[in-house]
Amino acid sequence: MGGLSLTASAAMAQPLTSLRPEARPGGPVALDARPSGLRPRLRDSTARFVEEARLGGRTGFVALDARSGEILDQHDAYTRLPPASVAKAITALYALEALGGDHRFETRLVATGPIENGIVQGDIVLEGTGDPTLDTDALAEMAIELKALGVRGVSGDFAVWGGAVPQQSQIDPVQLPHLAYNPAVSGLNLNYNRIYFSWAREEGDYALSLDARGADARPEVAVATIEAVDRGTPVYTYAQQDGIDVWTVGRRYLGDSGSRWLPVRRPALYAGQVFAELAEAQGIALGPVTEAGAAPRGTVLVRHRSADLTKLVRDMLLYSTNLIAEQIGLAASVARGAGVTDLPGSGRAMSEWVEARFGVTPDLVDHSGLGGASRISAMQMGKILATPLARETLRPLLKSIRLYGPRGEGLARPPGVVVAKTGTLNFVSALAGYERTIGGRDIAFAIFSGDVERRIDAQDDEEERPEGARGYNGRAKWLQQRLLQRWGIAYSAPEANQG
Repeated sequence: MGGLSLTASAAMAQPLTSLRPEARPGGPVALDARPSGLRPRLRDSTARFVEEARLGGRTGFVALDARSGEILDQHDAYTRLPPASVAKAITALYALEALGGDHRFETRLVATGPIENGIVQGDIVLEGTGDPTLDTDALAEMAIELKALGVRGVSGDFAVWGGAVPQQSQIDPVQLPHLAYNPAVSGLNLNYNRIYFSWAREEGDYALSLDARGADARPEVAVATIEAVDRGTPVYTYAQQDGIDVWTVGRRYLGDSGSRWLPVRRPALYAGQVFAELAEAQGIALGPVTEAGAAPRGTVLVRHRSADLTKLVRDMLLYSTNLIAEQIGLAASVARGAGVTDLPGSGRAMSEWVEARFGVTPDLVDHSGLGGASRISAMQMGKILATPLARETLRPLLKSIRLYGPRGEGLARPPGVVVAKTGTLNFVSALAGYERTIGGRDIAFAIFSGDVERRIDAQDDEEERPEGARGYNGRAKWLQQRLLQRWGIAYSAPEANQG
C-alpha cells in the first residue's frame, strides 16, 4: 500500500457541499444535518482518504451520532453497494425478533410405530428443523441414545426429512462449485454441509478420501466421490450423477499431501448416510436411507438441541458463517409466515421487514451477503444501526475490531473502541458497527467499498482469488482504519460532545 499512512492529519481538499437527510417514511431515527464546527474539516480529510486508497469503483460511508442520528460525516453515502457479510448484522436482528434469543433448533429421530423386541414397527425418520451446527459427534450421541432405548433395527424404512425450510443446492450459484463457504441449505444439515477431502501421495499416485469428520468419528461418505485427473485448469470439476456429487481434481495441484473441505449438495441424504453408519457401529441396522416426502408423524425417540439462537448469532457474527446466516434467516421467514419458497424470496422478505421496521429499503438476495447482487447504501445501514433496537440487541453481539498503526502494530492509546461486522467478497469490502471514542461519544458507522464491474469481470476467470483482489481488500481495510481513527480523534474533543 506504498505511501499510505495512518497518521491523523491529512492535507485539506476543497469543502464538500452541505448534506440533506435522506427522505424516509417515518422510521425512529431523525437525522440532523445541521453544520457543526468540526464537520467541514473532518469531511475534507476523510474525502481525501478515499482518494488515497485508490480503490476504483465506488466507496460510500457515513458516521452518525448513535443516539441522536445526527450525521457527523459522510461521503457518497446514498450509493447502494454490495454489503457482503455485513448483511449478517441485519439477519441477526431479523432472526432474533422472529424467533427469540432462546430459540433452539431440534434434530429428531421419529418412529412411526412402536418398538417390539428391539425393532421399530414402521419407519425411523431423521428429521431436521434447520439446525446449522449439527455435526458428526452429535449424530454419534444420538445413535448411542437410540441403542440405550433397546432399538436394534427397523421393519420399515430409514428416511430423512429436510423440508422444514426451503432447500437450496447452494447459496450463490455464481460462486465456484468447490468453495466450502457456498454449501447447500436444508432443514437437515451436517458439518456445515461440507465433507472433508484429504489426499496423500502413495507409490506414484494419490490416495484420496472423503469423510464426515468429527472430533472422534470419521465415517466415510457415499454421497460423494472424487478422482484425481491429469489436466491444467480448472482445479476442480463438479457434476451430480444419480444423486451423487462427483468431483475431480487436477493432480498437479495436490502436492505431496493436504486437505480441504468441499461442499455437499444433498445435505439431508448426507446426514442420513452418516447416521446409518454410526448406528451400525452401535449394532443398529437401519438399511439404506431414503428421503421422506413429508414431515414425519409419530413418537420422538431421540432429540438433539442446538445452542440457543443468541449464541448462534454471536458465533455467526464472530466467524461470519454463511450457513448459520442462511438457516436462521430462512427459519425467521418461515416463522413470520412469509410463504417463501426459495432463498431469494426469503431475502426479499427480510428486505420488506427492514423497510417496515427501519424505514429504509435495501435489496437483499440472501441472508449471508454471499450473493453479490444484494444492495444497500451506507446511509441505510447507518440508520438501522442508530436505532434503539440495533443498539440494544446487536451491539453486544458484534466482535471487537482492533485499531492499528501503519505497520500493523497495536496503538498504545487508540482513539476509539470499535465493535462491528466485517464483509469481504472479491473487490468488495465492508465494515459497519459502532465506535465509542475516548471522549465518550457513540458513533454508528457504515463503510462500503465495491468495484462491481471488476468483480463481475473477474468471475469469468474462474479463480478463487482473482488477480488484484487481495490488494483491493488491503487498501479497503486501510481506508476503514483511517476513517475510524479520524472519527475517534475528531469526536473525542470536548466541543465534539457539546449539545
